[in-house]
Amino acid sequence: MKRFLFPVGLLILAILACGKSTPTPVSVDRYSQLPQIKYTPEMDIWPPSTVEGWSPPEALPYPVNTSGGEDSPFITPDDQTLYFFFTPDVSIPAEKQLLDGVTGIWVTQRDGKFWSEPQRVRLSDPGELSLDGCEFISGNLMYFCTARAGYDGVQWFNAVFEAGKWQEWRYAGDELKQSEYELGELHISADGLWLYFHSSRPGGYGGLDIWRSQKTATGWGEPVNLGAAVNTTADEGWPFVSADGQELWFNGQSTRGQPGPAIFRALLQPDGSWGEVVEVVSSFAGEPSLSADGKTLYFIHHYYSQDLNVMLEADIYSSNLSGP
Repeated sequence: MKRFLFPVGLLILAILACGKSTPTPVSVDRYSQLPQIKYTPEMDIWPPSTVEGWSPPEALPYPVNTSGGEDSPFITPDDQTLYFFFTPDVSIPAEKQLLDGVTGIWVTQRDGKFWSEPQRVRLSDPGELSLDGCEFISGNLMYFCTARAGYDGVQWFNAVFEAGKWQEWRYAGDELKQSEYELGELHISADGLWLYFHSSRPGGYGGLDIWRSQKTATGWGEPVNLGAAVNTTADEGWPFVSADGQELWFNGQSTRGQPGPAIFRALLQPDGSWGEVVEVVSSFAGEPSLSADGKTLYFIHHYYSQDLNVMLEADIYSSNLSGP
């Protein structure tokens, strides 16, 4: 999906290498750099659709979605706190996002049927340049990918939630064996025993594949490919595992003839393998995040032009389980 992904880190290395001469981003209003046009579902040429058993997708209301790019949703198990990546304009390249003062991870709280005004999640010291995203939260621990001074490319970090804010961020690449495993976006199972991630590392079926590593006494074990039941010669990635460990959700290429990425679900089988893969949400949909009760699915949807050549906007949507 359109966010700063690992290859994009190469684009901003030159800026980070400038050191003390690098412009320092300042805090600015989230709304000050938004495009004037807000695309709505009524204007959507390629709207998302769901299979039977899930309600029609609905865009989250303002102040979550704006005319900018809201992406990478992550809902906490209680369905009350939503983290997401925000950039004011999806047409702006990553090297400019680094300096705009607003691009990064944001958080909003549910207030009945509404959401609170999103707040920026600060994961670097004042005056330090960083571009953060790919957030995954487990309890009071957050993993996130970041491009920042002193590190080559995009690296994995983590932070701890204490005294009402995220702090104590530190490099986590060695813990996750990022360089060894070629670790892309990740999800750790609720029991802490499995690390799921996507990667183009050797041994896969082609493009991005989903892999998992088991927690051992000495750290994360050798990754195992999830196999042909999940992975294909196309790209599969952005894994999410339900709180009970029984459902695997991920991005893949639509099998229903719809444009762009789609969201798939597979159920865990008694032998530990993943069963039949079902396409649940189609048409430029991805990065699934599921509430702990399994009843509400959050995901990203991108608006595209008629000719599919121009991304216009990105919004966060939800769909509710309406059947078995």
